[in-house]
Amino acid sequence: MQLFRFTCGPYTISLSDSLPPMYYSYCQRAQLVDAFELEGSSGALCYLSVAQGHGWPFLIVAQRYSPGPQSGFYPGVLFVPETNLLLLGAGECLLAYTLDEPRRLWKGELPGGFWQWERSQDSIVMSSENKLAIWDIHGQKRWDFSVEPPWQYAIAEDTIHVYTGDKQIALHCERGIVIEGTAAQS
Repeated sequence: MQLFRFTCGPYTISLSDSLPPMYYSYCQRAQLVDAFELEGSSGALCYLSVAQGHGWPFLIVAQRYSPGPQSGFYPGVLFVPETNLLLLGAGECLLAYTLDEPRRLWKGELPGGFWQWERSQDSIVMSSENKLAIWDIHGQKRWDFSVEPPWQYAIAEDTIHVYTGDKQIALHCERGIVIEGTAAQS
């Protein structure tokens, strides 16, 4: 079942929790097909395609992932129009693609499940069960920071405030250095 489709500039990006009926035809016409662990039924399925307008998909990503929806973890996509960077997170897997001439830039593994992507100015924030990480808008990783759940964060200008347990830590978005660390007020 198709979960969503959105258009940004010339690209139409679709995400589904099952392979479409025309999956094999799409794969024959796509410029890049990245498929991971589709065999079997272990884990949830994530299918992502990118097309120009209403044309045939030129990029297809299909993978099984875990942890999944039954544990509260869902795939997430972030697209950066000015650099044509596409990021996909699902379960314990992170993927980055450039759409100019479609190719995978990198594949990363996570301890624990992916939560979400967020863009703040020229920084891309990835949060997961056990990690906070920052990339630039070209997909170059700046830094990461291990956290213990439950945790949350807030962004204020070029600072990320991480709240975990009774502690608050402020980190510089670009450099990842600790600006300050304090015990949270009750």
